[in-house]
Amino acid sequence: MSVLFVEYPKCGTCRKARKWLEQQVIEFDSRHIVEKPPQSQELKLWWQRSGLPLKKFFNTSGVLYKKLSLKDKLGRMSEEEQLELLASDGMLVKRPLLIASDFVLVGFNAEQWESSLRQTHKKS
Repeated sequence: MSVLFVEYPKCGTCRKARKWLEQQVIEFDSRHIVEKPPQSQELKLWWQRSGLPLKKFFNTSGVLYKKLSLKDKLGRMSEEEQLELLASDGMLVKRPLLIASDFVLVGFNAEQWESSLRQTHKKS
């Protein structure tokens, strides 16, 4: 089973997550979130598969999020507008993302990643 690891290589959390994946000997394809940002349709699919509120996909600690005052604006935006905004700049998207056929994980949590990967591995 191969998964997609969406990362910003300069991000400390992304580097930690990559190291964890390598230590667990998990096969993954890597994607640089700034060089190849996710498109709105792709984000919509990932969001639906994740089961999370859409706001969890925003990098709330990022400079751009703060510069655009999104904390105050997101609540007034439609889901489509939020997806388009996320697709406009990879730095707005919380990272890393781990995407498989049956789950999408946002941010790095080793226990959650291990549990999800174990469940998927049992199914295959």
